[in-house]
Amino acid sequence: TRTWRGICGRGGASGSRGSDSGARDTPRMKALVTNRQRAVAVDGRRLRRAALLAMRSEGCPQESEVSIAVVSDEAIRTLNRRYRRVDRPTDVLAFPQDGSRGVLGDVIVSAERAAAQAPAYGHTVARELSLLVIHGVLHLLGYDDRTPNASKRMRRRQREILSALDAAGGRAHR
Repeated sequence: TRTWRGICGRGGASGSRGSDSGARDTPRMKALVTNRQRAVAVDGRRLRRAALLAMRSEGCPQESEVSIAVVSDEAIRTLNRRYRRVDRPTDVLAFPQDGSRGVLGDVIVSAERAAAQAPAYGHTVARELSLLVIHGVLHLLGYDDRTPNASKRMRRRQREILSALDAAGGRAHR
């Protein structure tokens, strides 16, 4: 089940703010990307677009915000050990917040894990990083991959969003 249905969700909020949705003072969705590693080249604009597309696809309101950090294997290993008690690097971690003031949470992605696993999936590193950001955002929105059925639903949804990002040439609508 999606835990953020009151904030986002295709069946929930539409994200519009009445008839003046085109007004200049209408808040814009935010995806803040920080690259905190140097081993892998990162296109922060593409990752921002991936996050925004995932949020829009799930019906998040315009004032929604997510933070994305691209980190090293060692940094994500430290976080994985601290918060999940798993002492190894992982590809992505998601830390949901309560959604107050539109803040959905933080997505942490390991650039080194993305670079290492991209060839196995036939992806470029940029595409794998985008997929991991989408995966993390979906976790923030309540998607789960702990059971086979939930994992299948989540993978299908992230493929749909990634395909839409690819079709837009990596340029999701602003």
